Amino acid sequence: MAAQLDDAVDKTAPRTGKGGAPPARRSPHRSAGRTPHPPARRTSRFPTRHSPRSPARHSPRFPTRRAPYLLLLPALLATAVLLGWPMVRNILLSFQNLNMKELIQHLTDWRGTGNYQEILGSEQFWRVTLRTIVFTAVNVVLIMVLGVLIGLLLARLGKKMRLTLSLALVLAWAMPVIAATTVFQWLFDSRYGVVNWLLDRLGWHAMAHYDWVGTQLSTFFVITVLIVWQSLPFVALNLYAATTTIPKELYEAARMDGAGTWKVFTCVTFPFLKPFFLATTFLEIIWVFKAFPQIFAINEGGPDRLTETLPIYAFTEGVGNLHFGMGAAISLLTIVVLLAMTAYYLRLTIKQEQQEENEL
Repeated sequence: MAAQLDDAVDKTAPRTGKGGAPPARRSPHRSAGRTPHPPARRTSRFPTRHSPRSPARHSPRFPTRRAPYLLLLPALLATAVLLGWPMVRNILLSFQNLNMKELIQHLTDWRGTGNYQEILGSEQFWRVTLRTIVFTAVNVVLIMVLGVLIGLLLARLGKKMRLTLSLALVLAWAMPVIAATTVFQWLFDSRYGVVNWLLDRLGWHAMAHYDWVGTQLSTFFVITVLIVWQSLPFVALNLYAATTTIPKELYEAARMDGAGTWKVFTCVTFPFLKPFFLATTFLEIIWVFKAFPQIFAINEGGPDRLTETLPIYAFTEGVGNLHFGMGAAISLLTIVVLLAMTAYYLRLTIKQEQQEENEL
């Protein structure tokens, strides 16, 4: 009787599970050994916290498209303050007649394009411009040729010799410009210079007291040696770093085909290092063209202003002769000449790259 009552209660009163919820009904498939399909999830029409339609919790604080411009903003502001404003002031100054009188009395005497007309009409400016271009070309050719040779030498040396030579190059590169110029002044001194002493010992007795800064060619020789010596480490170390990216299998294949040293360089090394040559040559043109402390410290553009380049010419006319408006105009024309040279060089490189792409 008690058992019958319990069965009746089970049939009429639903059992409650944990928390008062009715227990889930057993699926008839479970008793047969089948795995029931999981119930489909009901989606709400309203966005929830985990719904894909809800706003992202990890959204950036500022739009992604504006992020590069915001990151570049400090550099652009620094460039505008440190370079842009002085350039604007220099442009305004180039249209003025500013000498010591106007500077002391705080006068502004606008001359218009008179400074440019006077400079472009003088033979001195064109002689200095031609001299600067030839001086730059000679130095860049020497720097690139010797730098490439030293870089290839670094790639062939052993670890100890490579480390020694690299350390010497880094020390030469790290020496300040004025300090290096002072050392070269001592080396080429007419009375106590090591170079004259060494040449005298080797039998060149006429060079015992030779004045290296007494003529135009000898002064340019000393300046060229100094600038090339300071520029070689940059080219050599970068070239050596670039050679480490060339696969060694290409050299082995070229050697197996019977290629010599020159053939390996022209067919394997040079094609891989061509972007390096273009970029480095471009940088060296700019660096040599605007070289100022080496030339000025050696002999201040002498003798008789025969070794003046455009930067020295602008400084001499502006600060030396107290024609500040004239010096500003010469400096702007120097920038124009440099831009013209670099634009011509970049045009040649772009044409060459297009021809190579068409051949491929």
